[in-house]
Amino acid sequence: MRRLTITVAFLTIFASLFGGMAAAYALGGYLESVWYTGASALSNLVILMLVFVMVIATLLTLAERKWSALMQNRVGPNRARIHLPGLSSRSLAGIPHIIADVVKMLTKESFTPKAANRFFYALAPILSFAPIFALFAIVPAGPTLPVFGHEVAMVVANPSFGLLYLFALASLAVFGTVLAGWASNNKFSLLGGIRACAQMISYEIALGLSLVGLMMAFASIQLAGDSGMMEQQAQYLWGIQLDGFDVGIPAWGILIQPVGFLLFFAAAFAETRRTPFDMTECESEIIGYFVEYSGMRFGMFMVAEFVEMIVFSAILTTLFLGGYHLPFGGQWFANLAFFKDYPWVYGATMGMVFWLKVLVLIYIQMNIRWTYVRFRYDQIQKLGWKILIPLGILNIFVTGALLLMDTSMRSLGLLGILEILLILILISSSPKSSLHKPIGQNEALPSHH
Repeated sequence: MRRLTITVAFLTIFASLFGGMAAAYALGGYLESVWYTGASALSNLVILMLVFVMVIATLLTLAERKWSALMQNRVGPNRARIHLPGLSSRSLAGIPHIIADVVKMLTKESFTPKAANRFFYALAPILSFAPIFALFAIVPAGPTLPVFGHEVAMVVANPSFGLLYLFALASLAVFGTVLAGWASNNKFSLLGGIRACAQMISYEIALGLSLVGLMMAFASIQLAGDSGMMEQQAQYLWGIQLDGFDVGIPAWGILIQPVGFLLFFAAAFAETRRTPFDMTECESEIIGYFVEYSGMRFGMFMVAEFVEMIVFSAILTTLFLGGYHLPFGGQWFANLAFFKDYPWVYGATMGMVFWLKVLVLIYIQMNIRWTYVRFRYDQIQKLGWKILIPLGILNIFVTGALLLMDTSMRSLGLLGILEILLILILISSSPKSSLHKPIGQNEALPSHH
């Protein structure tokens, strides 16, 4: 029964992703045909950002509860029920908890402390949420295809300065946390805001350095388009054709820049301020920068963390995992006669591939969230300033030297594959703690007298 439930859940996820992307292409093509060229950006804004991102962020609040309960061997969310005939005795997978949370946040009293700066107090949640949410505008979730005789690009905006847009908006989130701590006129929240500022600034530098190698390799800072960083990952470093089926090693960012991937993943994880990087709100030391917030203002801080997970996972997918491209057989897949006749089906399929990659990265982040304990504050600062930043600088010099020797990126690919193998060897050969050994392998415990 449990296997059947899991199978149905996965099929529902696949069907929802495929249907959502198909609707995005259909609506985009319709707007292009009846309105003006470029009108599909409006439908992408609604479907990709307001539907996909916000719905997934809402469902992640439930997923985190259920996943943490599973990992900690306890009962998950099952207390909220819908009191209707036939439903009052069912937990409905915890979905009523989402409804209860939304209703509570929207109806709970939102008070403002008497001594707070009212303008900046109200502005802080917006500055914490809006820049991160707006980052998804440059993420291409599917290929550009003809629908109803008009080209539909599955991206809200495709500026030529894509990565600069990323750096600019990502750096604005720190203002929301600092303002929340200062404007509340509370010493505990001020400490949380200052700590958040120090942590986020240290990781923003590493975040920027981690992508310089990709800029050099692809000679572009644009994400989508023919010369964009994602489209260039569709080419093969080494590839062959087997009866029309293309196989090879693609020029994915994770293969030519594995160090950059690890640096970006760690820095982006720290930017979300989630365990083990939740030093800005750890209850054992400080209370947090949003201690004086309630109602939907507090909800915006909470939802912003889940939106950050989605956006940074989407950016990681675009820059390092080939976006919506398949690792092999992509050209053969695109040339199928059925997809030529129904391009929107091809676009929906590739869009589903993109979102599945995003969900896998979110799954990894949740595993880390519920596996590792919180770092000490000095350890977090040491990781940012003494490890990630020097590694980022070294990666830039090595990437530049290899590109001068070989502009085809094959040397980068060879080094990247060796680095990945070395990382896997180090992980597999690391000593295991005795806590993870079977009981029979542990040393005998001393007897108690």
